[in-house]
Amino acid sequence: MSSMMPESSRSAVAQSLRRCHLFAGVDPADRDRIAAITVPRTVPKGDYLFHEGSPVHGFYLVQRGAIKLHRVNPLGREQVIHIFRPVESFGEESLMADAGYPAAASATEDSQVLLVQKAEFLTMVQRRPELALCLLRGMDRHVHMLIGLLDDLTLKDVKTRVAEWLLQQCPDPASHRPVSIQLPTTKRVLAAELGTVGETFSRTVAKLRELDLLAVAGSTVTLPCPARLAAWLGHAAPASPIPGGARPEEAPRFAL
Repeated sequence: MSSMMPESSRSAVAQSLRRCHLFAGVDPADRDRIAAITVPRTVPKGDYLFHEGSPVHGFYLVQRGAIKLHRVNPLGREQVIHIFRPVESFGEESLMADAGYPAAASATEDSQVLLVQKAEFLTMVQRRPELALCLLRGMDRHVHMLIGLLDDLTLKDVKTRVAEWLLQQCPDPASHRPVSIQLPTTKRVLAAELGTVGETFSRTVAKLRELDLLAVAGSTVTLPCPARLAAWLGHAAPASPIPGGARPEEAPRFAL
């Protein structure tokens, strides 16, 4: 496969593998061998990589775009497990599964992913057992992700989830300086990722705006004082008022 891949594509694959947490510490020669069994795939927005229960052909790494891992119950209610973005990997925990992928994966925007092929990779692991550490690293990350999701859905209300997500996007959540956050996806997708629906998400954002904790212009959210939002959540001592006490009266409502 690698001999048929253009040099520019091989270089892009190798660069993505180097940047991926899954392959941290992997010998460069082994990484090149993994690149040789990796297949790029383009996934238009809305298309599926696989469905729940589909046979496992390998695991994936996002090169460009965003891939939503989710499940849908018999009533049609969707639960987003995680949205993977460059250069995150997913599906590695399914390599040894007989029941297929445990959830569905679809593109929330035009995307490109890398498929590390199952049979070839497992053959490499048999020859180079240290590569199994990659799988353990990936499984550990996904377990922590699932525990975080469970914690959010069972122990936190929507206001807390939204506020914490906003603070996670801040370089310094304790800062008293304004921070602008460009939302990475649509309101509906972000709401699903946070375990709620678009209408509830919009109401929550409106409530935080009424409390002078944020302002919204299109897809940009500005936190006038991240420390105040953290204090509102109880994550820090109360911060001093925003200088000038200004509420941006002309800022439009949430418009995604």
